[in-house]
Amino acid sequence: MQGNMENIIKQLSYCIEKGKVNISSNHPSELAGKPGVTELTNEALKLKIKPEVILNDGLLSGMKVVGEKFRDGIIFLPEVLISAKAMNAAMEILRPYFITGQIKLKGKIILGTVEGDLHDIGKNIVKMVLEGAGWEIVDLGINVSADKFIDAISRHKVNVVGMSALLSTTMLNMSNIVKKIKTQFPDVKIVLGGAPLTREFAKSINADYYFPDPQSFLDYLDNNHI
Repeated sequence: MQGNMENIIKQLSYCIEKGKVNISSNHPSELAGKPGVTELTNEALKLKIKPEVILNDGLLSGMKVVGEKFRDGIIFLPEVLISAKAMNAAMEILRPYFITGQIKLKGKIILGTVEGDLHDIGKNIVKMVLEGAGWEIVDLGINVSADKFIDAISRHKVNVVGMSALLSTTMLNMSNIVKKIKTQFPDVKIVLGGAPLTREFAKSINADYYFPDPQSFLDYLDNNHI
């Protein structure tokens, strides 16, 4: 029994990595006709494997591999999206266990693309990676003003805010937003991301961190017990 349970957890992790949603999914071809995360998650629950073990040892370990491969340029956005779809399918099955408190999320993070910027692809990738790793995301969307960030911090009581910009013009808006947030919430950590940004720029506007990819952001969150 123990060996079967361990095997299911390993299969779950691999199916997340490869984006295998269910037995009828044609992707990936080498797993055609084999169970996906839907069947494996249900089977794990039937075997009385604890929901948090399914999440941590199966699902999150698979998403960690996805994040690291994306960071290293081994896989690209389409593969991340496919894995995220598989992760979402498993999370729907586990959702009742979150509601009852049997599974606890790691914490809550606010994300938003700053005022004047309408691009959200990068932010959405970060959101998928963080959610896939067990973090609850408050997504404020695009064109987010300082006041909207501040209101969200007040309502959700978060310790970390992530903001992004894709344009060299809109990244300049970050300075005023960071200043306003730090004035009211000096202990909130502000993390920046986006193509034109650098660590030097983040430091110059008093932001706490800059990360060039989602996995680096995730490693910071996990290692610092935010």
